[in-house]
Amino acid sequence: METVQLRRYVLEPGRMADFLAWFPTLLPTRQQYGFRVLFALAEHEHQTFTWAVAHDGDEAAFRAAEETYLSSPERAQVFETFPAGIASMEIGFASPAV
Repeated sequence: METVQLRRYVLEPGRMADFLAWFPTLLPTRQQYGFRVLFALAEHEHQTFTWAVAHDGDEAAFRAAEETYLSSPERAQVFETFPAGIASMEIGFASPAV
Protein backbone atom coordinates (compact mmCIF):
# COMPACT_ATOMS: atom_id res chain seq x y z
CA MET A 1 0.00 0.00 0.00
CA GLU A 2 1.13 3.52 -0.80
CA THR A 3 -0.26 6.82 0.47
CA VAL A 4 0.02 9.95 -1.66
CA GLN A 5 -0.10 13.51 -0.44
CA LEU A 6 -0.83 16.24 -2.98
CA ARG A 7 0.66 19.66 -2.21
CA ARG A 8 -0.19 22.88 -4.06
CA TYR A 9 1.47 26.19 -3.32
CA VAL A 10 0.65 29.63 -4.65
CA LEU A 11 3.83 31.68 -4.61
CA GLU A 12 4.16 35.41 -4.14
CA PRO A 13 4.88 37.27 -7.40
CA GLY A 14 8.51 37.06 -8.41
CA ARG A 15 9.38 34.22 -6.00
CA MET A 16 9.09 31.19 -8.32
CA ALA A 17 12.71 31.16 -9.55
CA ASP A 18 14.15 31.19 -6.03
CA PHE A 19 11.74 28.48 -4.90
CA LEU A 20 12.54 26.26 -7.90
CA ALA A 21 16.27 26.66 -7.29
CA TRP A 22 15.83 25.64 -3.64
CA PHE A 23 13.30 22.79 -4.01
CA PRO A 24 15.75 20.08 -5.24
CA THR A 25 17.80 20.53 -2.05
CA LEU A 26 14.80 19.23 -0.09
CA LEU A 27 14.48 15.94 -1.97
CA PRO A 28 17.39 13.94 -0.46
CA THR A 29 16.08 14.64 3.04
CA ARG A 30 12.56 13.61 2.09
CA GLN A 31 13.97 10.42 0.56
CA GLN A 32 16.01 9.74 3.69
CA TYR A 33 12.72 9.52 5.61
CA GLY A 34 11.11 7.15 3.10
CA PHE A 35 9.25 9.64 0.90
CA ARG A 36 9.21 9.58 -2.90
CA VAL A 37 8.34 12.59 -5.02
CA LEU A 38 6.03 11.38 -7.77
CA PHE A 39 5.98 14.66 -9.69
CA ALA A 40 6.61 18.36 -9.25
CA LEU A 41 5.15 20.91 -11.66
CA ALA A 42 5.56 24.68 -11.85
CA GLU A 43 2.85 26.70 -13.53
CA HIS A 44 4.38 30.12 -14.07
CA GLU A 45 1.34 32.02 -15.33
CA HIS A 46 -0.52 31.59 -12.03
CA GLN A 47 2.59 31.25 -9.83
CA THR A 48 1.61 27.77 -8.65
CA PHE A 49 3.77 24.81 -7.73
CA THR A 50 2.11 21.41 -7.38
CA TRP A 51 3.77 18.22 -6.29
CA ALA A 52 2.94 14.77 -5.00
CA VAL A 53 4.85 12.84 -2.40
CA ALA A 54 4.29 9.17 -1.55
CA HIS A 55 5.17 6.94 1.37
CA ASP A 56 4.66 3.21 1.87
CA GLY A 57 1.80 2.30 4.17
CA ASP A 58 -1.54 3.80 5.07
CA GLU A 59 -2.32 7.40 6.01
CA ALA A 60 -1.39 6.78 9.66
CA ALA A 61 2.04 5.50 8.60
CA PHE A 62 2.47 8.53 6.32
CA ARG A 63 1.59 10.91 9.16
CA ALA A 64 3.96 9.15 11.56
CA ALA A 65 6.83 9.34 9.07
CA GLU A 66 5.99 12.95 8.33
CA GLU A 67 6.04 13.84 12.02
CA THR A 68 9.51 12.32 12.34
CA TYR A 69 10.67 14.11 9.17
CA LEU A 70 9.24 17.48 10.22
CA SER A 71 11.11 17.42 13.53
CA SER A 72 14.38 16.15 12.05
CA PRO A 73 17.62 18.12 12.19
CA GLU A 74 18.17 17.31 8.50
CA ARG A 75 14.95 19.09 7.53
CA ALA A 76 15.82 22.03 9.77
CA GLN A 77 19.16 22.33 8.01
CA VAL A 78 17.56 22.34 4.53
CA PHE A 79 15.06 24.98 5.63
CA GLU A 80 17.87 27.29 6.77
CA THR A 81 18.14 28.28 3.10
CA PHE A 82 14.39 28.28 2.34
CA PRO A 83 13.61 31.35 0.23
CA ALA A 84 10.08 31.81 1.67
CA GLY A 85 7.47 33.35 -0.61
CA ILE A 86 4.59 30.87 -0.30
CA ALA A 87 1.41 32.95 -0.22
CA SER A 88 -0.93 29.99 0.35
CA MET A 89 -0.96 26.22 0.25
CA GLU A 90 -3.35 23.30 -0.04
CA ILE A 91 -2.24 19.92 1.28
CA GLY A 92 -4.30 16.75 1.29
CA PHE A 93 -4.25 13.04 0.68
CA ALA A 94 -5.13 11.90 -2.82
CA SER A 95 -6.32 8.67 -4.38
CA PRO A 96 -6.53 7.50 -8.00
CA ALA A 97 -9.51 8.85 -9.88
CA VAL A 98 -9.15 6.84 -13.09
